[in-house]
Amino acid sequence: MLQLINLQMDLSNFKILIVDDEKDIIEFVGYNLRKEGYNVMTCTNGEDALRKAKLHVPHLIILDIMMPGMDGIEVCTELRRIPSLKDTILTFLTARGEEYSQIAGLQAGADDYITKPIKPKVLISKIRSLLRRQMDTRSDNLVYDVGNLTIDNEGYLVIFNNIKYVLPRKEFELLSLLSSKPNKVFTRDEIFNQIWTADISVSDRTIDVHIHKLREKFGPDVIKTIKGVGYRYEFRSKDDISQPTESHA
Repeated sequence: MLQLINLQMDLSNFKILIVDDEKDIIEFVGYNLRKEGYNVMTCTNGEDALRKAKLHVPHLIILDIMMPGMDGIEVCTELRRIPSLKDTILTFLTARGEEYSQIAGLQAGADDYITKPIKPKVLISKIRSLLRRQMDTRSDNLVYDVGNLTIDNEGYLVIFNNIKYVLPRKEFELLSLLSSKPNKVFTRDEIFNQIWTADISVSDRTIDVHIHKLREKFGPDVIKTIKGVGYRYEFRSKDDISQPTESHA
C-alpha cells in the first residue's frame, strides 16, 4: 500500500511522475519540483508512464492529455485499474479553456487538473494542496454506516445495499463527504473547497459530472439537488430493498 508522506519530512521521499511529450514542459515542471525537493521522474509517452508507475508507485502523477499513441485519458483509465496505485494522486495538464478535456479527465478518474500555461508559484501551490488533501483523512471516521450505505475511508470502499463498489477517487471523496452528514445540505463552495483545490478555478460542471456518475451507480434519489444551494445525501434505512452481494470495480 502506498505510504503517505508527512509534508514536514524530506520531500525527496515523495515521488512525482511527469508524463508529457513536450520536452520543454517536462524540463520546466521537473525543474520547479526538484527545486522544492521532490523526487521527480519523467517520461514522454503513455506506455512508459504505465511501466514506470507500476515499478515506482509514485505518490503523484502529472499527466498531459494530448499525447501521440496512448493519450492521457487512456493512460489515466489504465492507471486507475492498477490496485497498487489506488492511493496515487493523478492530475492532468490541460490547455486553458479546454473544458471538454477537463471533464473527460475527471470522468476517467483524475483527481484534478492544472491549466497551461503553467506559472511556477501556481504549480507549487497546486502540488502542495493536493498533498495536503491526500493526507487530510477523517481518521476519527474511517469506517461508518449510513443506513444501507457503508463508507470505508481507509480502504476506499463503498457498500450499498450489500453490493461492494470501488469508485474513482473523486467520486468516493464526494460520496464520503455528503454521507458524512446525511440530510445536511452542502453548498457548492463547501464541496469545491473540501474536494477540489480552493486556490484554482474549477468549472461549475465539475461537481455535476461527479454527481451524475454517483446517481448512475446508486440511483437518482440518493443525492438530492437543492436548487441554488447545493446537494445533500438522502438517508436510506437498511430496510430498503436489498440486492445480492457482488463487486463493482
